[in-house]
Amino acid sequence: MTRPRILVLNGPNLNMLGTREPEIYGSQTLADIEALVAQRAQELGAEVDFRQSNLEGELIDALQQARGSHVGCVLNAAGLTHTSVSLHDAVKASELPTVEVHLSNPHAREDFRHVSFLSPIADAVIAGAGAQGYLYAVDLLMTRYGRGADA
Repeated sequence: MTRPRILVLNGPNLNMLGTREPEIYGSQTLADIEALVAQRAQELGAEVDFRQSNLEGELIDALQQARGSHVGCVLNAAGLTHTSVSLHDAVKASELPTVEVHLSNPHAREDFRHVSFLSPIADAVIAGAGAQGYLYAVDLLMTRYGRGADA
């Protein structure tokens, strides 16, 4: 029996977590978050495919490659959330249940962060929960979609 796989995608500048604006994004690094997510997924009987890219096309490629082989996607598109029609289209085309995640609360920040091209097509949006938001997203995907993936 194959374990359900969850794609965890992280967009531009998230490789700088822990040093970039820790007052907004916290002190945990992306590697710290990856370790937490991998542990949670293992506890739930899943695997994670954890990726980060500063390049929009690489995120789109990852979504296309995950189509049909993953039970869902946790997506922190960072600044691309507010600008990328192409990423919006790739999420739709992937047909993956997707949870949009933000470490901070975009609605408590600059006006341009209040619009998300991803929220209208996401199964859920988790914002302002810090690294814990990724764990909530994995829990949600496994509860809704992962348990029966191999049945």
